[in-house]
Amino acid sequence: MLRGAIFDMDGVLVDNLKIHMRAFGATARRYGVDFDEEHVMSFNGMGNAEIFAAVFPPEIVARVGVDALAREKEALYREMFAPMLAPAKGLIPLLNDLKANGVKLAVGTSAIQANLDFVLDGLGIRAYFDVLVNSEMVRRAKPAPDIYLRALQELDLPADECFVFEDAIAGIEAAHAAGIKVVALSTSTEAETLERLNGVTFVEPNFQDLTYNALNTLL
Repeated sequence: MLRGAIFDMDGVLVDNLKIHMRAFGATARRYGVDFDEEHVMSFNGMGNAEIFAAVFPPEIVARVGVDALAREKEALYREMFAPMLAPAKGLIPLLNDLKANGVKLAVGTSAIQANLDFVLDGLGIRAYFDVLVNSEMVRRAKPAPDIYLRALQELDLPADECFVFEDAIAGIEAAHAAGIKVVALSTSTEAETLERLNGVTFVEPNFQDLTYNALNTLL
């Protein structure tokens, strides 16, 4: 029986990946760094430390610091996304349906706390979630399973009674490593690619056709 659902945030609760790419590009240009969107997207779902280390020259990372670069980029992202902040299609009805059926809800994201607060409070959906886990609360970001293992621990539920909603390959790998089945959303990765990944039970473009009863039959 489905008793827990863990939601990634970027590309899942909100369709924001294009804005993240715009913010990365603008930050890169400030430091004279060539920006390759396809290269950055290959790290989708990972933490800022991994992304900036891979995208920015090591001398800039050493001089400015990953934390400062991340704060600069994420502040720009929030500024850009604020006017268009909206829940993913079908999200609110699904959250209501899951809560009505006694399912515990969590967010498990590689994002920083400021971005998590921005989305939850901006959308007014914080009250739906019993547990919130972000990259600042664990030692390793996705694709390591730490975020999802922490969410399971705080939900006090076994992995086989939960689903994870993910869009990124790194996040799907993290959920699979934690032993949790995944409903994958094709917001950042093609459905055909997602369907081939270990741990993926179902692929949907958004939440519009998902219900508690449908999910419960898939578990």
